[in-house]
Amino acid sequence: MDFIETLLWPLRWLVELVLAVWHQIFTFFGLNPASGLTWVLSIIGLVLVVRSALIPITVRQIKSQRRMMDLAPEMKKIQAKYKGKTDQFSREAMSRETMALYKKHGTNPFSSCLPILIQMPVFFSLFYVLRHAAENKTGIGFMNQELTHNFNAAELFGAPLKMTFTQGWAEQNWVIIILLGAIMILMIASQFFTQLQIMSKNVSDETKSSPMYRQQRILLYIIPFAFIFSGVTFPLALNIYWFTSNLWTMGQQYIVIKNMPTPGSEAWRQRQARLKAKGKLTEEEAAEIDRIEGTGEAQGQRQQPMSAKRAKKKK
Repeated sequence: MDFIETLLWPLRWLVELVLAVWHQIFTFFGLNPASGLTWVLSIIGLVLVVRSALIPITVRQIKSQRRMMDLAPEMKKIQAKYKGKTDQFSREAMSRETMALYKKHGTNPFSSCLPILIQMPVFFSLFYVLRHAAENKTGIGFMNQELTHNFNAAELFGAPLKMTFTQGWAEQNWVIIILLGAIMILMIASQFFTQLQIMSKNVSDETKSSPMYRQQRILLYIIPFAFIFSGVTFPLALNIYWFTSNLWTMGQQYIVIKNMPTPGSEAWRQRQARLKAKGKLTEEEAAEIDRIEGTGEAQGQRQQPMSAKRAKKKK
């Protein structure tokens, strides 16, 4: 047992527990314990447990991403203020002002990465559990010899859940090649759509004109292709876990953006229009529309009505 496996021992024990419980539930309802469907449903059950536990952190992540984009114009001003200044005093002053800006907006560049960082240990714990099962080794807890044997025999449409894309290619197993190839495409598409939801609908018009937004747009087309690595390297069962987790993220983010959009964004305007149509728009929200859209206020001051006499003099 290597160092990482030892470090992940508690999480591996929990992963085995959740898999075993879901597997027992589905076999209780009559599914074949060695069926690929039983194991796929058990893996989906693991996703439900993990992602449900991460809901508060994920919501915080989406809000943090929104705030990071909102502060882009102010960040640009700080960078312009110290542009070309390389002395230590200027660098320290820029760093202080940047940290003060993060504190003011209640965010930091790393908070948006928190959910993915938390999920990675679970992902690798599942990897070790499935790898040991594929090698016909029992687990450290609930993955006993019987469950290990059942997993080794499990197939989905004739594709062994323990097999990787490279193994399928070496054996010319076209079922695993086609199935994993399709999952890779779906993972890339779901990740792209998830990021697109934020970039196109939940970013204010002011932020869209900033350099940070343009950089994020570039990453939008690059990051999803990281799933090619997981699709080729990891077994089918692990790719099913990651794809299901992507679907959860996409749906959860849609709900959050719909109900808590960034002020001034397309999603925000759509939400305000829905509330207005239902007569549920509060005075504060109406004032926010006036402030952002500039329909009722100019430079923060309400335009005073002009009498007919004053208007005639002005002419």
